Amino acid sequence: MSSIAIARIELLIARRNMWVFTSLILMGLFSSVLTLAGGAPTGTLGVDPLLIATTSITTLSVYLIPLIGLLLSFDAIAGEAERGTLALSLTYPLSRGEILLGKFLAHLVVLGFAVAVGLALTAGLTIWKYGSADLNYLPLLKLFATSLALGAAFLGIGYTISALAKQTGVASGIVIIVWLICVVLYDLGLLGALVADGGGTFTKTIFPWLLVANPADAFRLINMPTDTVSTLATGLGAAGQASGFAPQLASLLLWPIFALGLAWGAFRRIEP
Repeated sequence: MSSIAIARIELLIARRNMWVFTSLILMGLFSSVLTLAGGAPTGTLGVDPLLIATTSITTLSVYLIPLIGLLLSFDAIAGEAERGTLALSLTYPLSRGEILLGKFLAHLVVLGFAVAVGLALTAGLTIWKYGSADLNYLPLLKLFATSLALGAAFLGIGYTISALAKQTGVASGIVIIVWLICVVLYDLGLLGALVADGGGTFTKTIFPWLLVANPADAFRLINMPTDTVSTLATGLGAAGQASGFAPQLASLLLWPIFALGLAWGAFRRIEP
């Protein structure tokens, strides 16, 4: 028995999980709609149509990927505790860290597959509309890699909530609140602080770092074109340039480690 064996079991369970099917449908549907609708400005702006599509998918992903990660993980521990299978799982000759790692690998594969389906549809529809000549696929690959990192962070957060809540009903409510705070209310709070500050010290020194500290915003800044209209439209370009690329990348890579560390600590305290 190893973490890989746990991952295989979790993948078999995931096949019957409605959230997996829902994730695939959501990513595929929204990616297709945004790709077809977002291609209109390319002729006027003279921009790579795949770059326009990638920017549109980034706007979708910053909301959808954290939600998928939380929905995949919120019952990973609490669900087993309620079904009475957690005690059996803990009898395996594996540490709790290895069990958690197996669950994480399985859910990351599921999330990665959903993202890959959405991005593959984006690439396919873009090639169908504009042809494959002169298309730059690097932003699409960067979006896939950073989407995995963002999803991994929220998987870890979901496991932490699942271990602390111990009941799926409670965990499901908490993850929705966490999602709202991280991807909606956090930015609204920063926006309100910016307006109140009026271009003062907070705006110039503290705001960029608070923005990068949120993995969802770090993901958005990394995938945001700095020299296109999307930068002007979102109003986040200046903050991204002020804090630099390295802090954004560090935030996105360190969050999964931090979140999984929290989950492991919470899982260790559970008594079967």
